[in-house]
Amino acid sequence: MAQLLSPEKSHPTWEIAYLYPDQGSWSEEEYLALETNRLVEYTDGYVEILPMPTQSHQLIVAYLHAALTAFVKAAGLGCVLFAPFRVQLWPGKYREPDILFMSAGHEERQGEQFWQGADLVMEVISPNDRERDEVVKKEEYARAGIAEYWLVDPQKRQITVYFLQDGRYAIHGLFKFGDAAMSALLPGFSVEVSSVFDASQS
Repeated sequence: MAQLLSPEKSHPTWEIAYLYPDQGSWSEEEYLALETNRLVEYTDGYVEILPMPTQSHQLIVAYLHAALTAFVKAAGLGCVLFAPFRVQLWPGKYREPDILFMSAGHEERQGEQFWQGADLVMEVISPNDRERDEVVKKEEYARAGIAEYWLVDPQKRQITVYFLQDGRYAIHGLFKFGDAAMSALLPGFSVEVSSVFDASQS
């Protein structure tokens, strides 16, 4: 007979892991059924639980999300979300960008559980894993056809905006203190770089 875990007895909590598939064996359906408020990404049967973000990271995300949402809502341009929320880059590949935008013209790609791609994504670089945002995700987002990618760097205190050109990202602008970072996809949308990073000190 199966042995049940009882709250009255002491059992290793890692036994709960037996309820889940082995790494490499996760299906997309099992991944999408996973309910958690943690950032969990998926690649070809493997799930990756990302570190909890820091306060300064979240304050920057909150500032950018508020600015982009205000601009998009005022003109009825589409929908803006923030992590945790899944984006399917292609079958078998999901990411959870810090901020994501889908234009009103692509509404059919929006779903309750995940979006099929996005039109613009923003990532705030984590200091312990720069290559992930600067190289890996940049290549993946370009492959997925995401038109614009904002790379926000708290250490260098700069924002790089990339736009998709012939299937690869080209630099639209490298914006530093004193500059206003501007979107190529959304004409008229800009944020003061100093204000973005000052928000992390709130």
